[in-house]
Order: sequence, then C-alpha cells, then structure tokens
Amino acid sequence: MPQQIDRKQIQQFYNLELLAKQVVEGFITGLHKSPFHGFSVEFSEHRLYNTGESIKNIDWKLFGRTDKLFTKRYEEETNLRCQFVIDNSSSMYFPVKETISPTNPNKILFSIYSTAALMYLLRKQRDASGLSVFSDKVETHTPAKVSIGHHRLLYYELEKLITAFSENNAKTTSTASALHEIAEKIHKRSLVVIFSDMLDNLNSSSDVFSGLQHLKHNKHEVIMFHVTDKAKEIDFDYGNKPYRFFDMENNKELKIHPNEIRSKYVKAMDDFRKELKYRCGQYRIDYIEADINQGFNNILLSYLIKREKLL
Repeated sequence: MPQQIDRKQIQQFYNLELLAKQVVEGFITGLHKSPFHGFSVEFSEHRLYNTGESIKNIDWKLFGRTDKLFTKRYEEETNLRCQFVIDNSSSMYFPVKETISPTNPNKILFSIYSTAALMYLLRKQRDASGLSVFSDKVETHTPAKVSIGHHRLLYYELEKLITAFSENNAKTTSTASALHEIAEKIHKRSLVVIFSDMLDNLNSSSDVFSGLQHLKHNKHEVIMFHVTDKAKEIDFDYGNKPYRFFDMENNKELKIHPNEIRSKYVKAMDDFRKELKYRCGQYRIDYIEADINQGFNNILLSYLIKREKLL
C-alpha cells in the first residue's frame, strides 16, 4: 500500500530551501558551541582586487560604498564542486510508514533533506552543486554550478522526488552502471557525495565497487553515506511475532518469524557492512553510516570535516 505523506508538516517545510536553511542554521548554532567552532561556514561573494588583474569584474558600486576594490566571484572561481548522487530505487522507500515527514522520514526522504541542507551550506560557502539521481538507470543529471538560478533548479528537482512518492513503482537498482555513467558525465574534478543503501544484487558487489573505483580513477573525492534504518535493517528489531516481508524491488513475499533468522541476518548484514567499509578504505572513499533516525547533524559535520581536508 502506498505510503502517505503528512501533508501538514510537508506544507510547513515544502520549500526545501526553507527547510535546508533551518537545518543548517540550527546546526551552525550548535557548531559554534562545540569543539568544532573553528569551521568556516560562510564566504563572501567578493574578493579583494589584485593589482594587474582585469578591471572588468570590479564591483564599482561596492567601491563607491567602501572605497576598496573588490571583484565579483564567478562560477569558475568557486572553491569546490560537489556532485550529489541519490539512489532512487524502490528499496530507498523503506520503511513504509503511515505518515512521512521531515521528522519521520524514510530513506529516500532522509537523503533528499540531507542533500538540500548540504546544498544550502555549499551555497553559503560559494561552492558549486550538481545533482544525479539513479535507480535502474540515471534518471537525472545536472552538472555542478554556483548560480542562484541553478540552485533553485536543484531544489525543484529534489521537490519533484518528494511529490513522486505515490507514483513509486517497483524500481530495481543498477548502482554499478549508474556510477560508471555518472563518473563519465562529471568532467571537472569534484567532491562526489553519494546517498544509497547499497542494496544492489549482492552477487554483483564487485561491479558496484568498480563503479566507486571509477569515480576515484577520475580524480574525484568521494563520500559514501550508507543510508539505513538501523533498528530495522541492521539490528532486525521486529519483536517476537510473525511478519510478512516484501521485497520492494520485485514484490516477492516471505512469511517468517524474526527470531528464527535474526542471528543469521544480523551476521550477514554485519559482513556486508564490513566489506563495504573495507572496499571504501581501499579506494580512499569516506564511508559514513547514516541512520535515518539520527537527524542531519552527522551528515553536515562529516561534509565540513571533508571540506576542511580538501581546502
């Protein structure tokens, strides 16, 4: 049965930029009170004019107010290019809930909100953002740019993902081919931020890792946010009663008692996560566990730590 969105809460936060601003400003307020207060979280849209440079980009209006020469920053002068990659396969629509909201998300909504918040933070830092969305194919690919109009386009694309909930049909995952295609589409060295549960065909895990390696081979930096509902997907916390489980990508049904398979399931998932961490370590990819029940601060902090290392 299609999951429903809590319309009252969604309307309050429906403008993703507004939600992103609230998330980021709350995070920054907490950051300034923490040991991480040294992080830079905002950049000027101007820089001081250097003698000998072309005068065509001087902001003369600002000169009239300040009596100092500043040049405007343009896209090619951005500090960092960041390409966000969101897994939009059907497994990302877990867990199925009666109501979905910013405070009660499933995996895909958590990924959308996290991306929106990071995009807002990037724009404050005069960094460029792009967006790629994939399932069994690359559904959306927008190169990284820094303009206001471009950011509005990205928020529009993210909002389209939110409104598509009721239309979500079973969509399989083709992570490997999607990552290869996205790697070929990113023409300038970038930070690639991936939100995925990585629940592709386990028999093709080597192909998935080759897709990640392709990104690194093209000189990109990569952060992998492994998105899960830890209680349900990792700890298998379903209590002591029988359940019917449905595969969200092929609609197969399985009737089981969780206690009968919990230990084997937990071990299998633990082995899978260890392998994912190990391979990411091999390729020098930042692996971050992202539990949808833990909010967005870990996402924002992980990004800032990575950015500080890069710049």
